[in-house]
Amino acid sequence: MTRIKKYIYIGLGILATIIGIIGIFIPILPTTPFLLLAAYLFSKSSERFLHWLLTNKLCGNYIDNYRSGRGLPLKQKVLTVLLLWVTIGLSVFVFVDTLWVQILLLLIALAVTLHLIMIKTCRPDTNGIQTEHMDVQPDLEP
Repeated sequence: MTRIKKYIYIGLGILATIIGIIGIFIPILPTTPFLLLAAYLFSKSSERFLHWLLTNKLCGNYIDNYRSGRGLPLKQKVLTVLLLWVTIGLSVFVFVDTLWVQILLLLIALAVTLHLIMIKTCRPDTNGIQTEHMDVQPDLEP
């Protein structure tokens, strides 16, 4: 890989990370695709940035749970849906006067809500490790 291509990938990875982190706090902005894109870009350009992203307290577990298919914790799902509808509700009923934009915002909120509901729900076990939301029998062997 050329140095220019490497720096472009790093720059795009940083941009994707920033947008993904903003998406954690702004429900209408998708978080997961941007963080996964950042992980891909860093995997092609910088082991250091990839390691930082995957071990970061803010988004490391989020990426790991999603990539491994474990899903999202119920608390995170509920909080995201709540913030999504508060944000969309304020936009639709307070800030936006155009009917087609209001309808579009409500459809986006509905689609994001359905997507979140369809993602597998995981919960932390007693060791703090995320597991799927089902009865898991602990291994009692030494």
